[in-house]
Amino acid sequence: MEQNKIIEIKNLSKQFKDVKAVDDLNLNVYKGDVFGFLGPNGAGKSTTIRMLLSLISPDNGEIKIFDKSLKENRIEILSKIGAIVEKPDFYGYLSAYKNLEILGKISGREISSKKIMEVLELVSLEKRYKSKVKTFSHGMKQRLGIAQALIHDPELIILDEPTTGLDPQGMKEIRDLIIYLSKEKNKTIFLSSHILYEVELVANRMIIINKGSAKVEGRVEDLLNANKLRVAVEVDNSEKVKMLLSTTRWNENLETVANNKMIFNLPQNEVAELNKYLVENGILVNALIPTRSLEDYFLTITQKASG
Repeated sequence: MEQNKIIEIKNLSKQFKDVKAVDDLNLNVYKGDVFGFLGPNGAGKSTTIRMLLSLISPDNGEIKIFDKSLKENRIEILSKIGAIVEKPDFYGYLSAYKNLEILGKISGREISSKKIMEVLELVSLEKRYKSKVKTFSHGMKQRLGIAQALIHDPELIILDEPTTGLDPQGMKEIRDLIIYLSKEKNKTIFLSSHILYEVELVANRMIIINKGSAKVEGRVEDLLNANKLRVAVEVDNSEKVKMLLSTTRWNENLETVANNKMIFNLPQNEVAELNKYLVENGILVNALIPTRSLEDYFLTITQKASG
């Protein structure tokens, strides 16, 4: 049974003068996805998001959200979307609470005081609800922007660089919030970010775009597993391990050996097998550290596209 598509983009294109910002882009986001939208600066991410939110119109192509044409059902669709795009703006002389109250009324829904406090608590601003926004740091304003996106209980949440300006603890809080919204509140999340490690930790599916077009799309786990990992294996006796592996398939995957630290290049699903083989043959494995990450994969894809 096919999953419900929340976002369906077909052959989407947008050009600004001589620059093709988005070039025949296709992507699908399914209900319950945390969808990572990745690409280098200038790849077309912000332009795509602005088209999704009907802030600019595409030159060609089709956008369907909730299985309906965005062009024909704009108001209905946008009422079920919460978004933070780049730097959120607020009334600096008003409190965080008052800003959300006003924004709630603009959304056309009756937002209770309880709901406002709930979303402020979600983004760890409940203790500053009376403070004027002009006294907030950049990171606090960013968190208030996420609260704004949640105030009307949207089905789809679009986040453009949500951790910008946050310290490591703040980034973890936003990461935990994204997971909570996905797992506990059944929200679908479209996440654009340049912090690839963050996306790897929270996204189940992703697309990498470069120069306005898609280079790869799929499940994060499958895409990373399809490529070889660089694995550092620390053992008690590397010479003994070299002898042990000399007649095995892993011998050709051995890249370097130095000070009992051995570097292998091998498929992700073989990492556990190698570890098991070494232990069963009396080798003390002190550490086994895969270094392949979404960042490596991202660079591989975008460098191929530029080549």
